[in-house]
Amino acid sequence: MNDKEIIEKLKSIVTPYVQRKEGLEDFKEKTDFINDLKINSANLVDVVLDVEDEFKIEIDNDSMDGMLTVGDAKRIIERKMAEK
Repeated sequence: MNDKEIIEKLKSIVTPYVQRKEGLEDFKEKTDFINDLKINSANLVDVVLDVEDEFKIEIDNDSMDGMLTVGDAKRIIERKMAEK
C-alpha cells in the first residue's frame, strides 16, 4: 500500500469525526487532527480504533500519543504493517 492510498483511507476514516470540514479540503501529511480538523480527544480514540480495524494493526498507547497529524498516523500505520 502506497502513501497516497494510506492517506486516502485515513481521510475516509476521520471524515465522520471532523468538526471543521474546511480542513478536509487540504488533507495532507501536515494536517493536524486537533487544530486543523477540530477532532476532539474522545473522537481521536475512535479514529485510532477505526484505523486498527481498517489496516488490521494494533496501535499501542505510545504510538497513539504521537498520532497528532496525518503524517504521524501514516508513519505509524506503515511501521505497524511492516511488523506484521
